[in-house]
Amino acid sequence: MREAADTAEEVTNSRPLEIMARAGFAVSGILHFLVGSIAIRLAMGGQGKADVSGAVQELASQPAGPILLWSSFAACVALAIWQTSDAIFDYSHLPKRDKVLRKLKAAGQAVVFAAFAVTLASFAIGTGKDNSQSTSDFTIALMKAPGGVALLIAIGAAVAITGIVYGIRGIRKSFEKHLRMPPPGTMRTAVTVLGVVGYIAKGFALLLVGLLIVIATVQSHPEESTGLDGGLKALRDQPFGLYLLAAVGIGLICYGVFQMVRAKLARM
Repeated sequence: MREAADTAEEVTNSRPLEIMARAGFAVSGILHFLVGSIAIRLAMGGQGKADVSGAVQELASQPAGPILLWSSFAACVALAIWQTSDAIFDYSHLPKRDKVLRKLKAAGQAVVFAAFAVTLASFAIGTGKDNSQSTSDFTIALMKAPGGVALLIAIGAAVAITGIVYGIRGIRKSFEKHLRMPPPGTMRTAVTVLGVVGYIAKGFALLLVGLLIVIATVQSHPEESTGLDGGLKALRDQPFGLYLLAAVGIGLICYGVFQMVRAKLARM
């Protein structure tokens, strides 16, 4: 068993997989960039789905859509595998608390990129669905299950707390320790600014989604739990909402660019 584990760790830490995994960060960046662009379009009175499914639809509509979707799928699968390997094999040298936290974070990232991969593949084979409708359907089904209401509130709270953590990470610039930062100068400043603005915007978006889940559950209106797209459109309808939505869109674009930079600078 130990020999098999060592072989698995060696394979998952190989250079080819690392290159593909780094490309996974770039795909994440492209998707966030597109979501931010759609959010700005909504703020200007346009149409679109400001979530991952909407971003993937934008990719699919390009002339080389199938190639973009399948190559992005492969990159996200590679990064999910890399993060899974980190969750299983890495961080053994750290104190117990830090080790557990790092492993949980890597496992969470693996789930996120696996979800990206599933969405990309579903659109590539023509079965892709609107994420907001899927989220609403999931909420309705879960509310009917025993203990479903409590579980939904817990999920919403967890998403909201994750958003707060992202915001704090941006304010504290703690993302820098996971990068090989450029030497002091214009490039380093640009990376820092992109990270700070991007993480705060990403955190605010997650906070919106989490609150929307909790509110929809408490008020027994599961159809109103519509994910990121629904949260951003609800923001648009508030006082000064158009300006806030545009600001979030700009922030998500910054986060997207930051993720593309991360593909090069990440400490793997």
